[in-house]
Amino acid sequence: MVAITKKEFKKLADYIKTNYGIHLKEEKQALVEGRFHNVLIQNNFNSFSEYYDYIISDKTGNSIVTLINKITTNHTFFMREAEHFYYFRDKILPHLNKIEKHKDLRIWSAGCSTGEEPYTLAMIIDEFFGKEKMCWDTKVLATDISSKVLDTAIKGIYCNEDIALLPSTWRLSYFKKYDDENSVLVDKIKNEIIYRKFNLMDKVFPFKRKFHVIFCRNVMIYFDTKTKAELVHKFYGITEPGGYLFIGHSESLNREETRYKYIMPAVYMKE
Repeated sequence: MVAITKKEFKKLADYIKTNYGIHLKEEKQALVEGRFHNVLIQNNFNSFSEYYDYIISDKTGNSIVTLINKITTNHTFFMREAEHFYYFRDKILPHLNKIEKHKDLRIWSAGCSTGEEPYTLAMIIDEFFGKEKMCWDTKVLATDISSKVLDTAIKGIYCNEDIALLPSTWRLSYFKKYDDENSVLVDKIKNEIIYRKFNLMDKVFPFKRKFHVIFCRNVMIYFDTKTKAELVHKFYGITEPGGYLFIGHSESLNREETRYKYIMPAVYMKE
């Protein structure tokens, strides 16, 4: 295995933090060394310094795709942190149904990983509106920095074991058999998601209209305090008054610094 020196690790970690916000602590050095071992071998690099120089000089963007796919962890599942989805279904959707005159829901799944979160939102929305849904624009924007997970999400194919605990009505209405071990989401749900590759570290968010709901769960655990505060500030700016921000249960916002109002664990509202 090609070893990574402390100097090389810091150089690579600084590049990743500056460009993608992910803060790799010193204890992650061995993890980085292991995850990139095959990349170095396949490209005949003799050191991580050679690999770093390759990343900086590569104009195709392929090296960045590989880098992001290797450093990001994309563990998710349907109905993860279910309380959030129940609150979205029981409180937020009824409220928006009453006040949104243009029948235009703007929902963003930021850090959508392999698609379970936005697809769950789409199924909840479809069930909530029923026949009235045809009168609404309910498409969910789903973004991630990793092209690998986005490719998986777009396909909408999931192991039968992964959907076994979903409501039986959902499994019957929203999934169909793909093969003996997997099911695929029906087009009615797949077409409700707009997938885009997006870097949350971009200085300016290119959205013309503000969002009613932003889900950014278990993403900011990889950011340091300053990066996290800057991102939350940007989220606040593109949240509709009365809109919501959902973060992961292992995350929290500094209530003395954020302008969001605390609603319940990991749920905040812009007043």
